[in-house]
Amino acid sequence: MSGQEIKAALGKNIKFLRFRKSYSQADLAEKADISITFLSNIERGLKYPKPDILSKIAESLEVKVYELFKTDIVPENNKELINRLSEDMTQKVNQAIYGVFKQYLR
Repeated sequence: MSGQEIKAALGKNIKFLRFRKSYSQADLAEKADISITFLSNIERGLKYPKPDILSKIAESLEVKVYELFKTDIVPENNKELINRLSEDMTQKVNQAIYGVFKQYLR
């Protein structure tokens, strides 16, 4: 498994476990004491967290650190659903942020 494949699997697993706990990125980022941007980059396989951050993420998700790297944690039939939910949530958050900015930037 290449380094990029490890980052991708880690990100996918964190996202899956986060959805399973019904946490938003903001919820998990706060619990793990990291920025939402950094968490987003981890979930998209762009960044790799240091061991202490991995430990905080695992603790926040109530799993062992090694479980974040398992290759079979996300059932195949759930991958499409998770991606669709993620896209829907992102769109709704963006719309809400736009509404707030629009209200205050009049």
